[in-house]
Amino acid sequence: MVPAMKKTAHFGFQEVPESEKARLVRGVFDAVAPRYDLMNDVLSGGMHRLWKAAMVDWLRPREGLCLLDMAGGTRDIAI
Repeated sequence: MVPAMKKTAHFGFQEVPESEKARLVRGVFDAVAPRYDLMNDVLSGGMHRLWKAAMVDWLRPREGLCLLDMAGGTRDIAI
């Protein structure tokens, strides 16, 4: 008989049991979420603010224009 192989998944540089990945990802998310904007500032050297400003300039929102942000995150660029 061939032994049953356990399914694994990548989590960073590790192979973890597939059944554990969701819990591990949730733990990372919960740890990062309260400081998400600060982490963006640090990791991008503040560039993410310029990228977001450029996106708003590109959109050229006008008064009365209705936009829907499908990935609102922390709403730091909500229009």
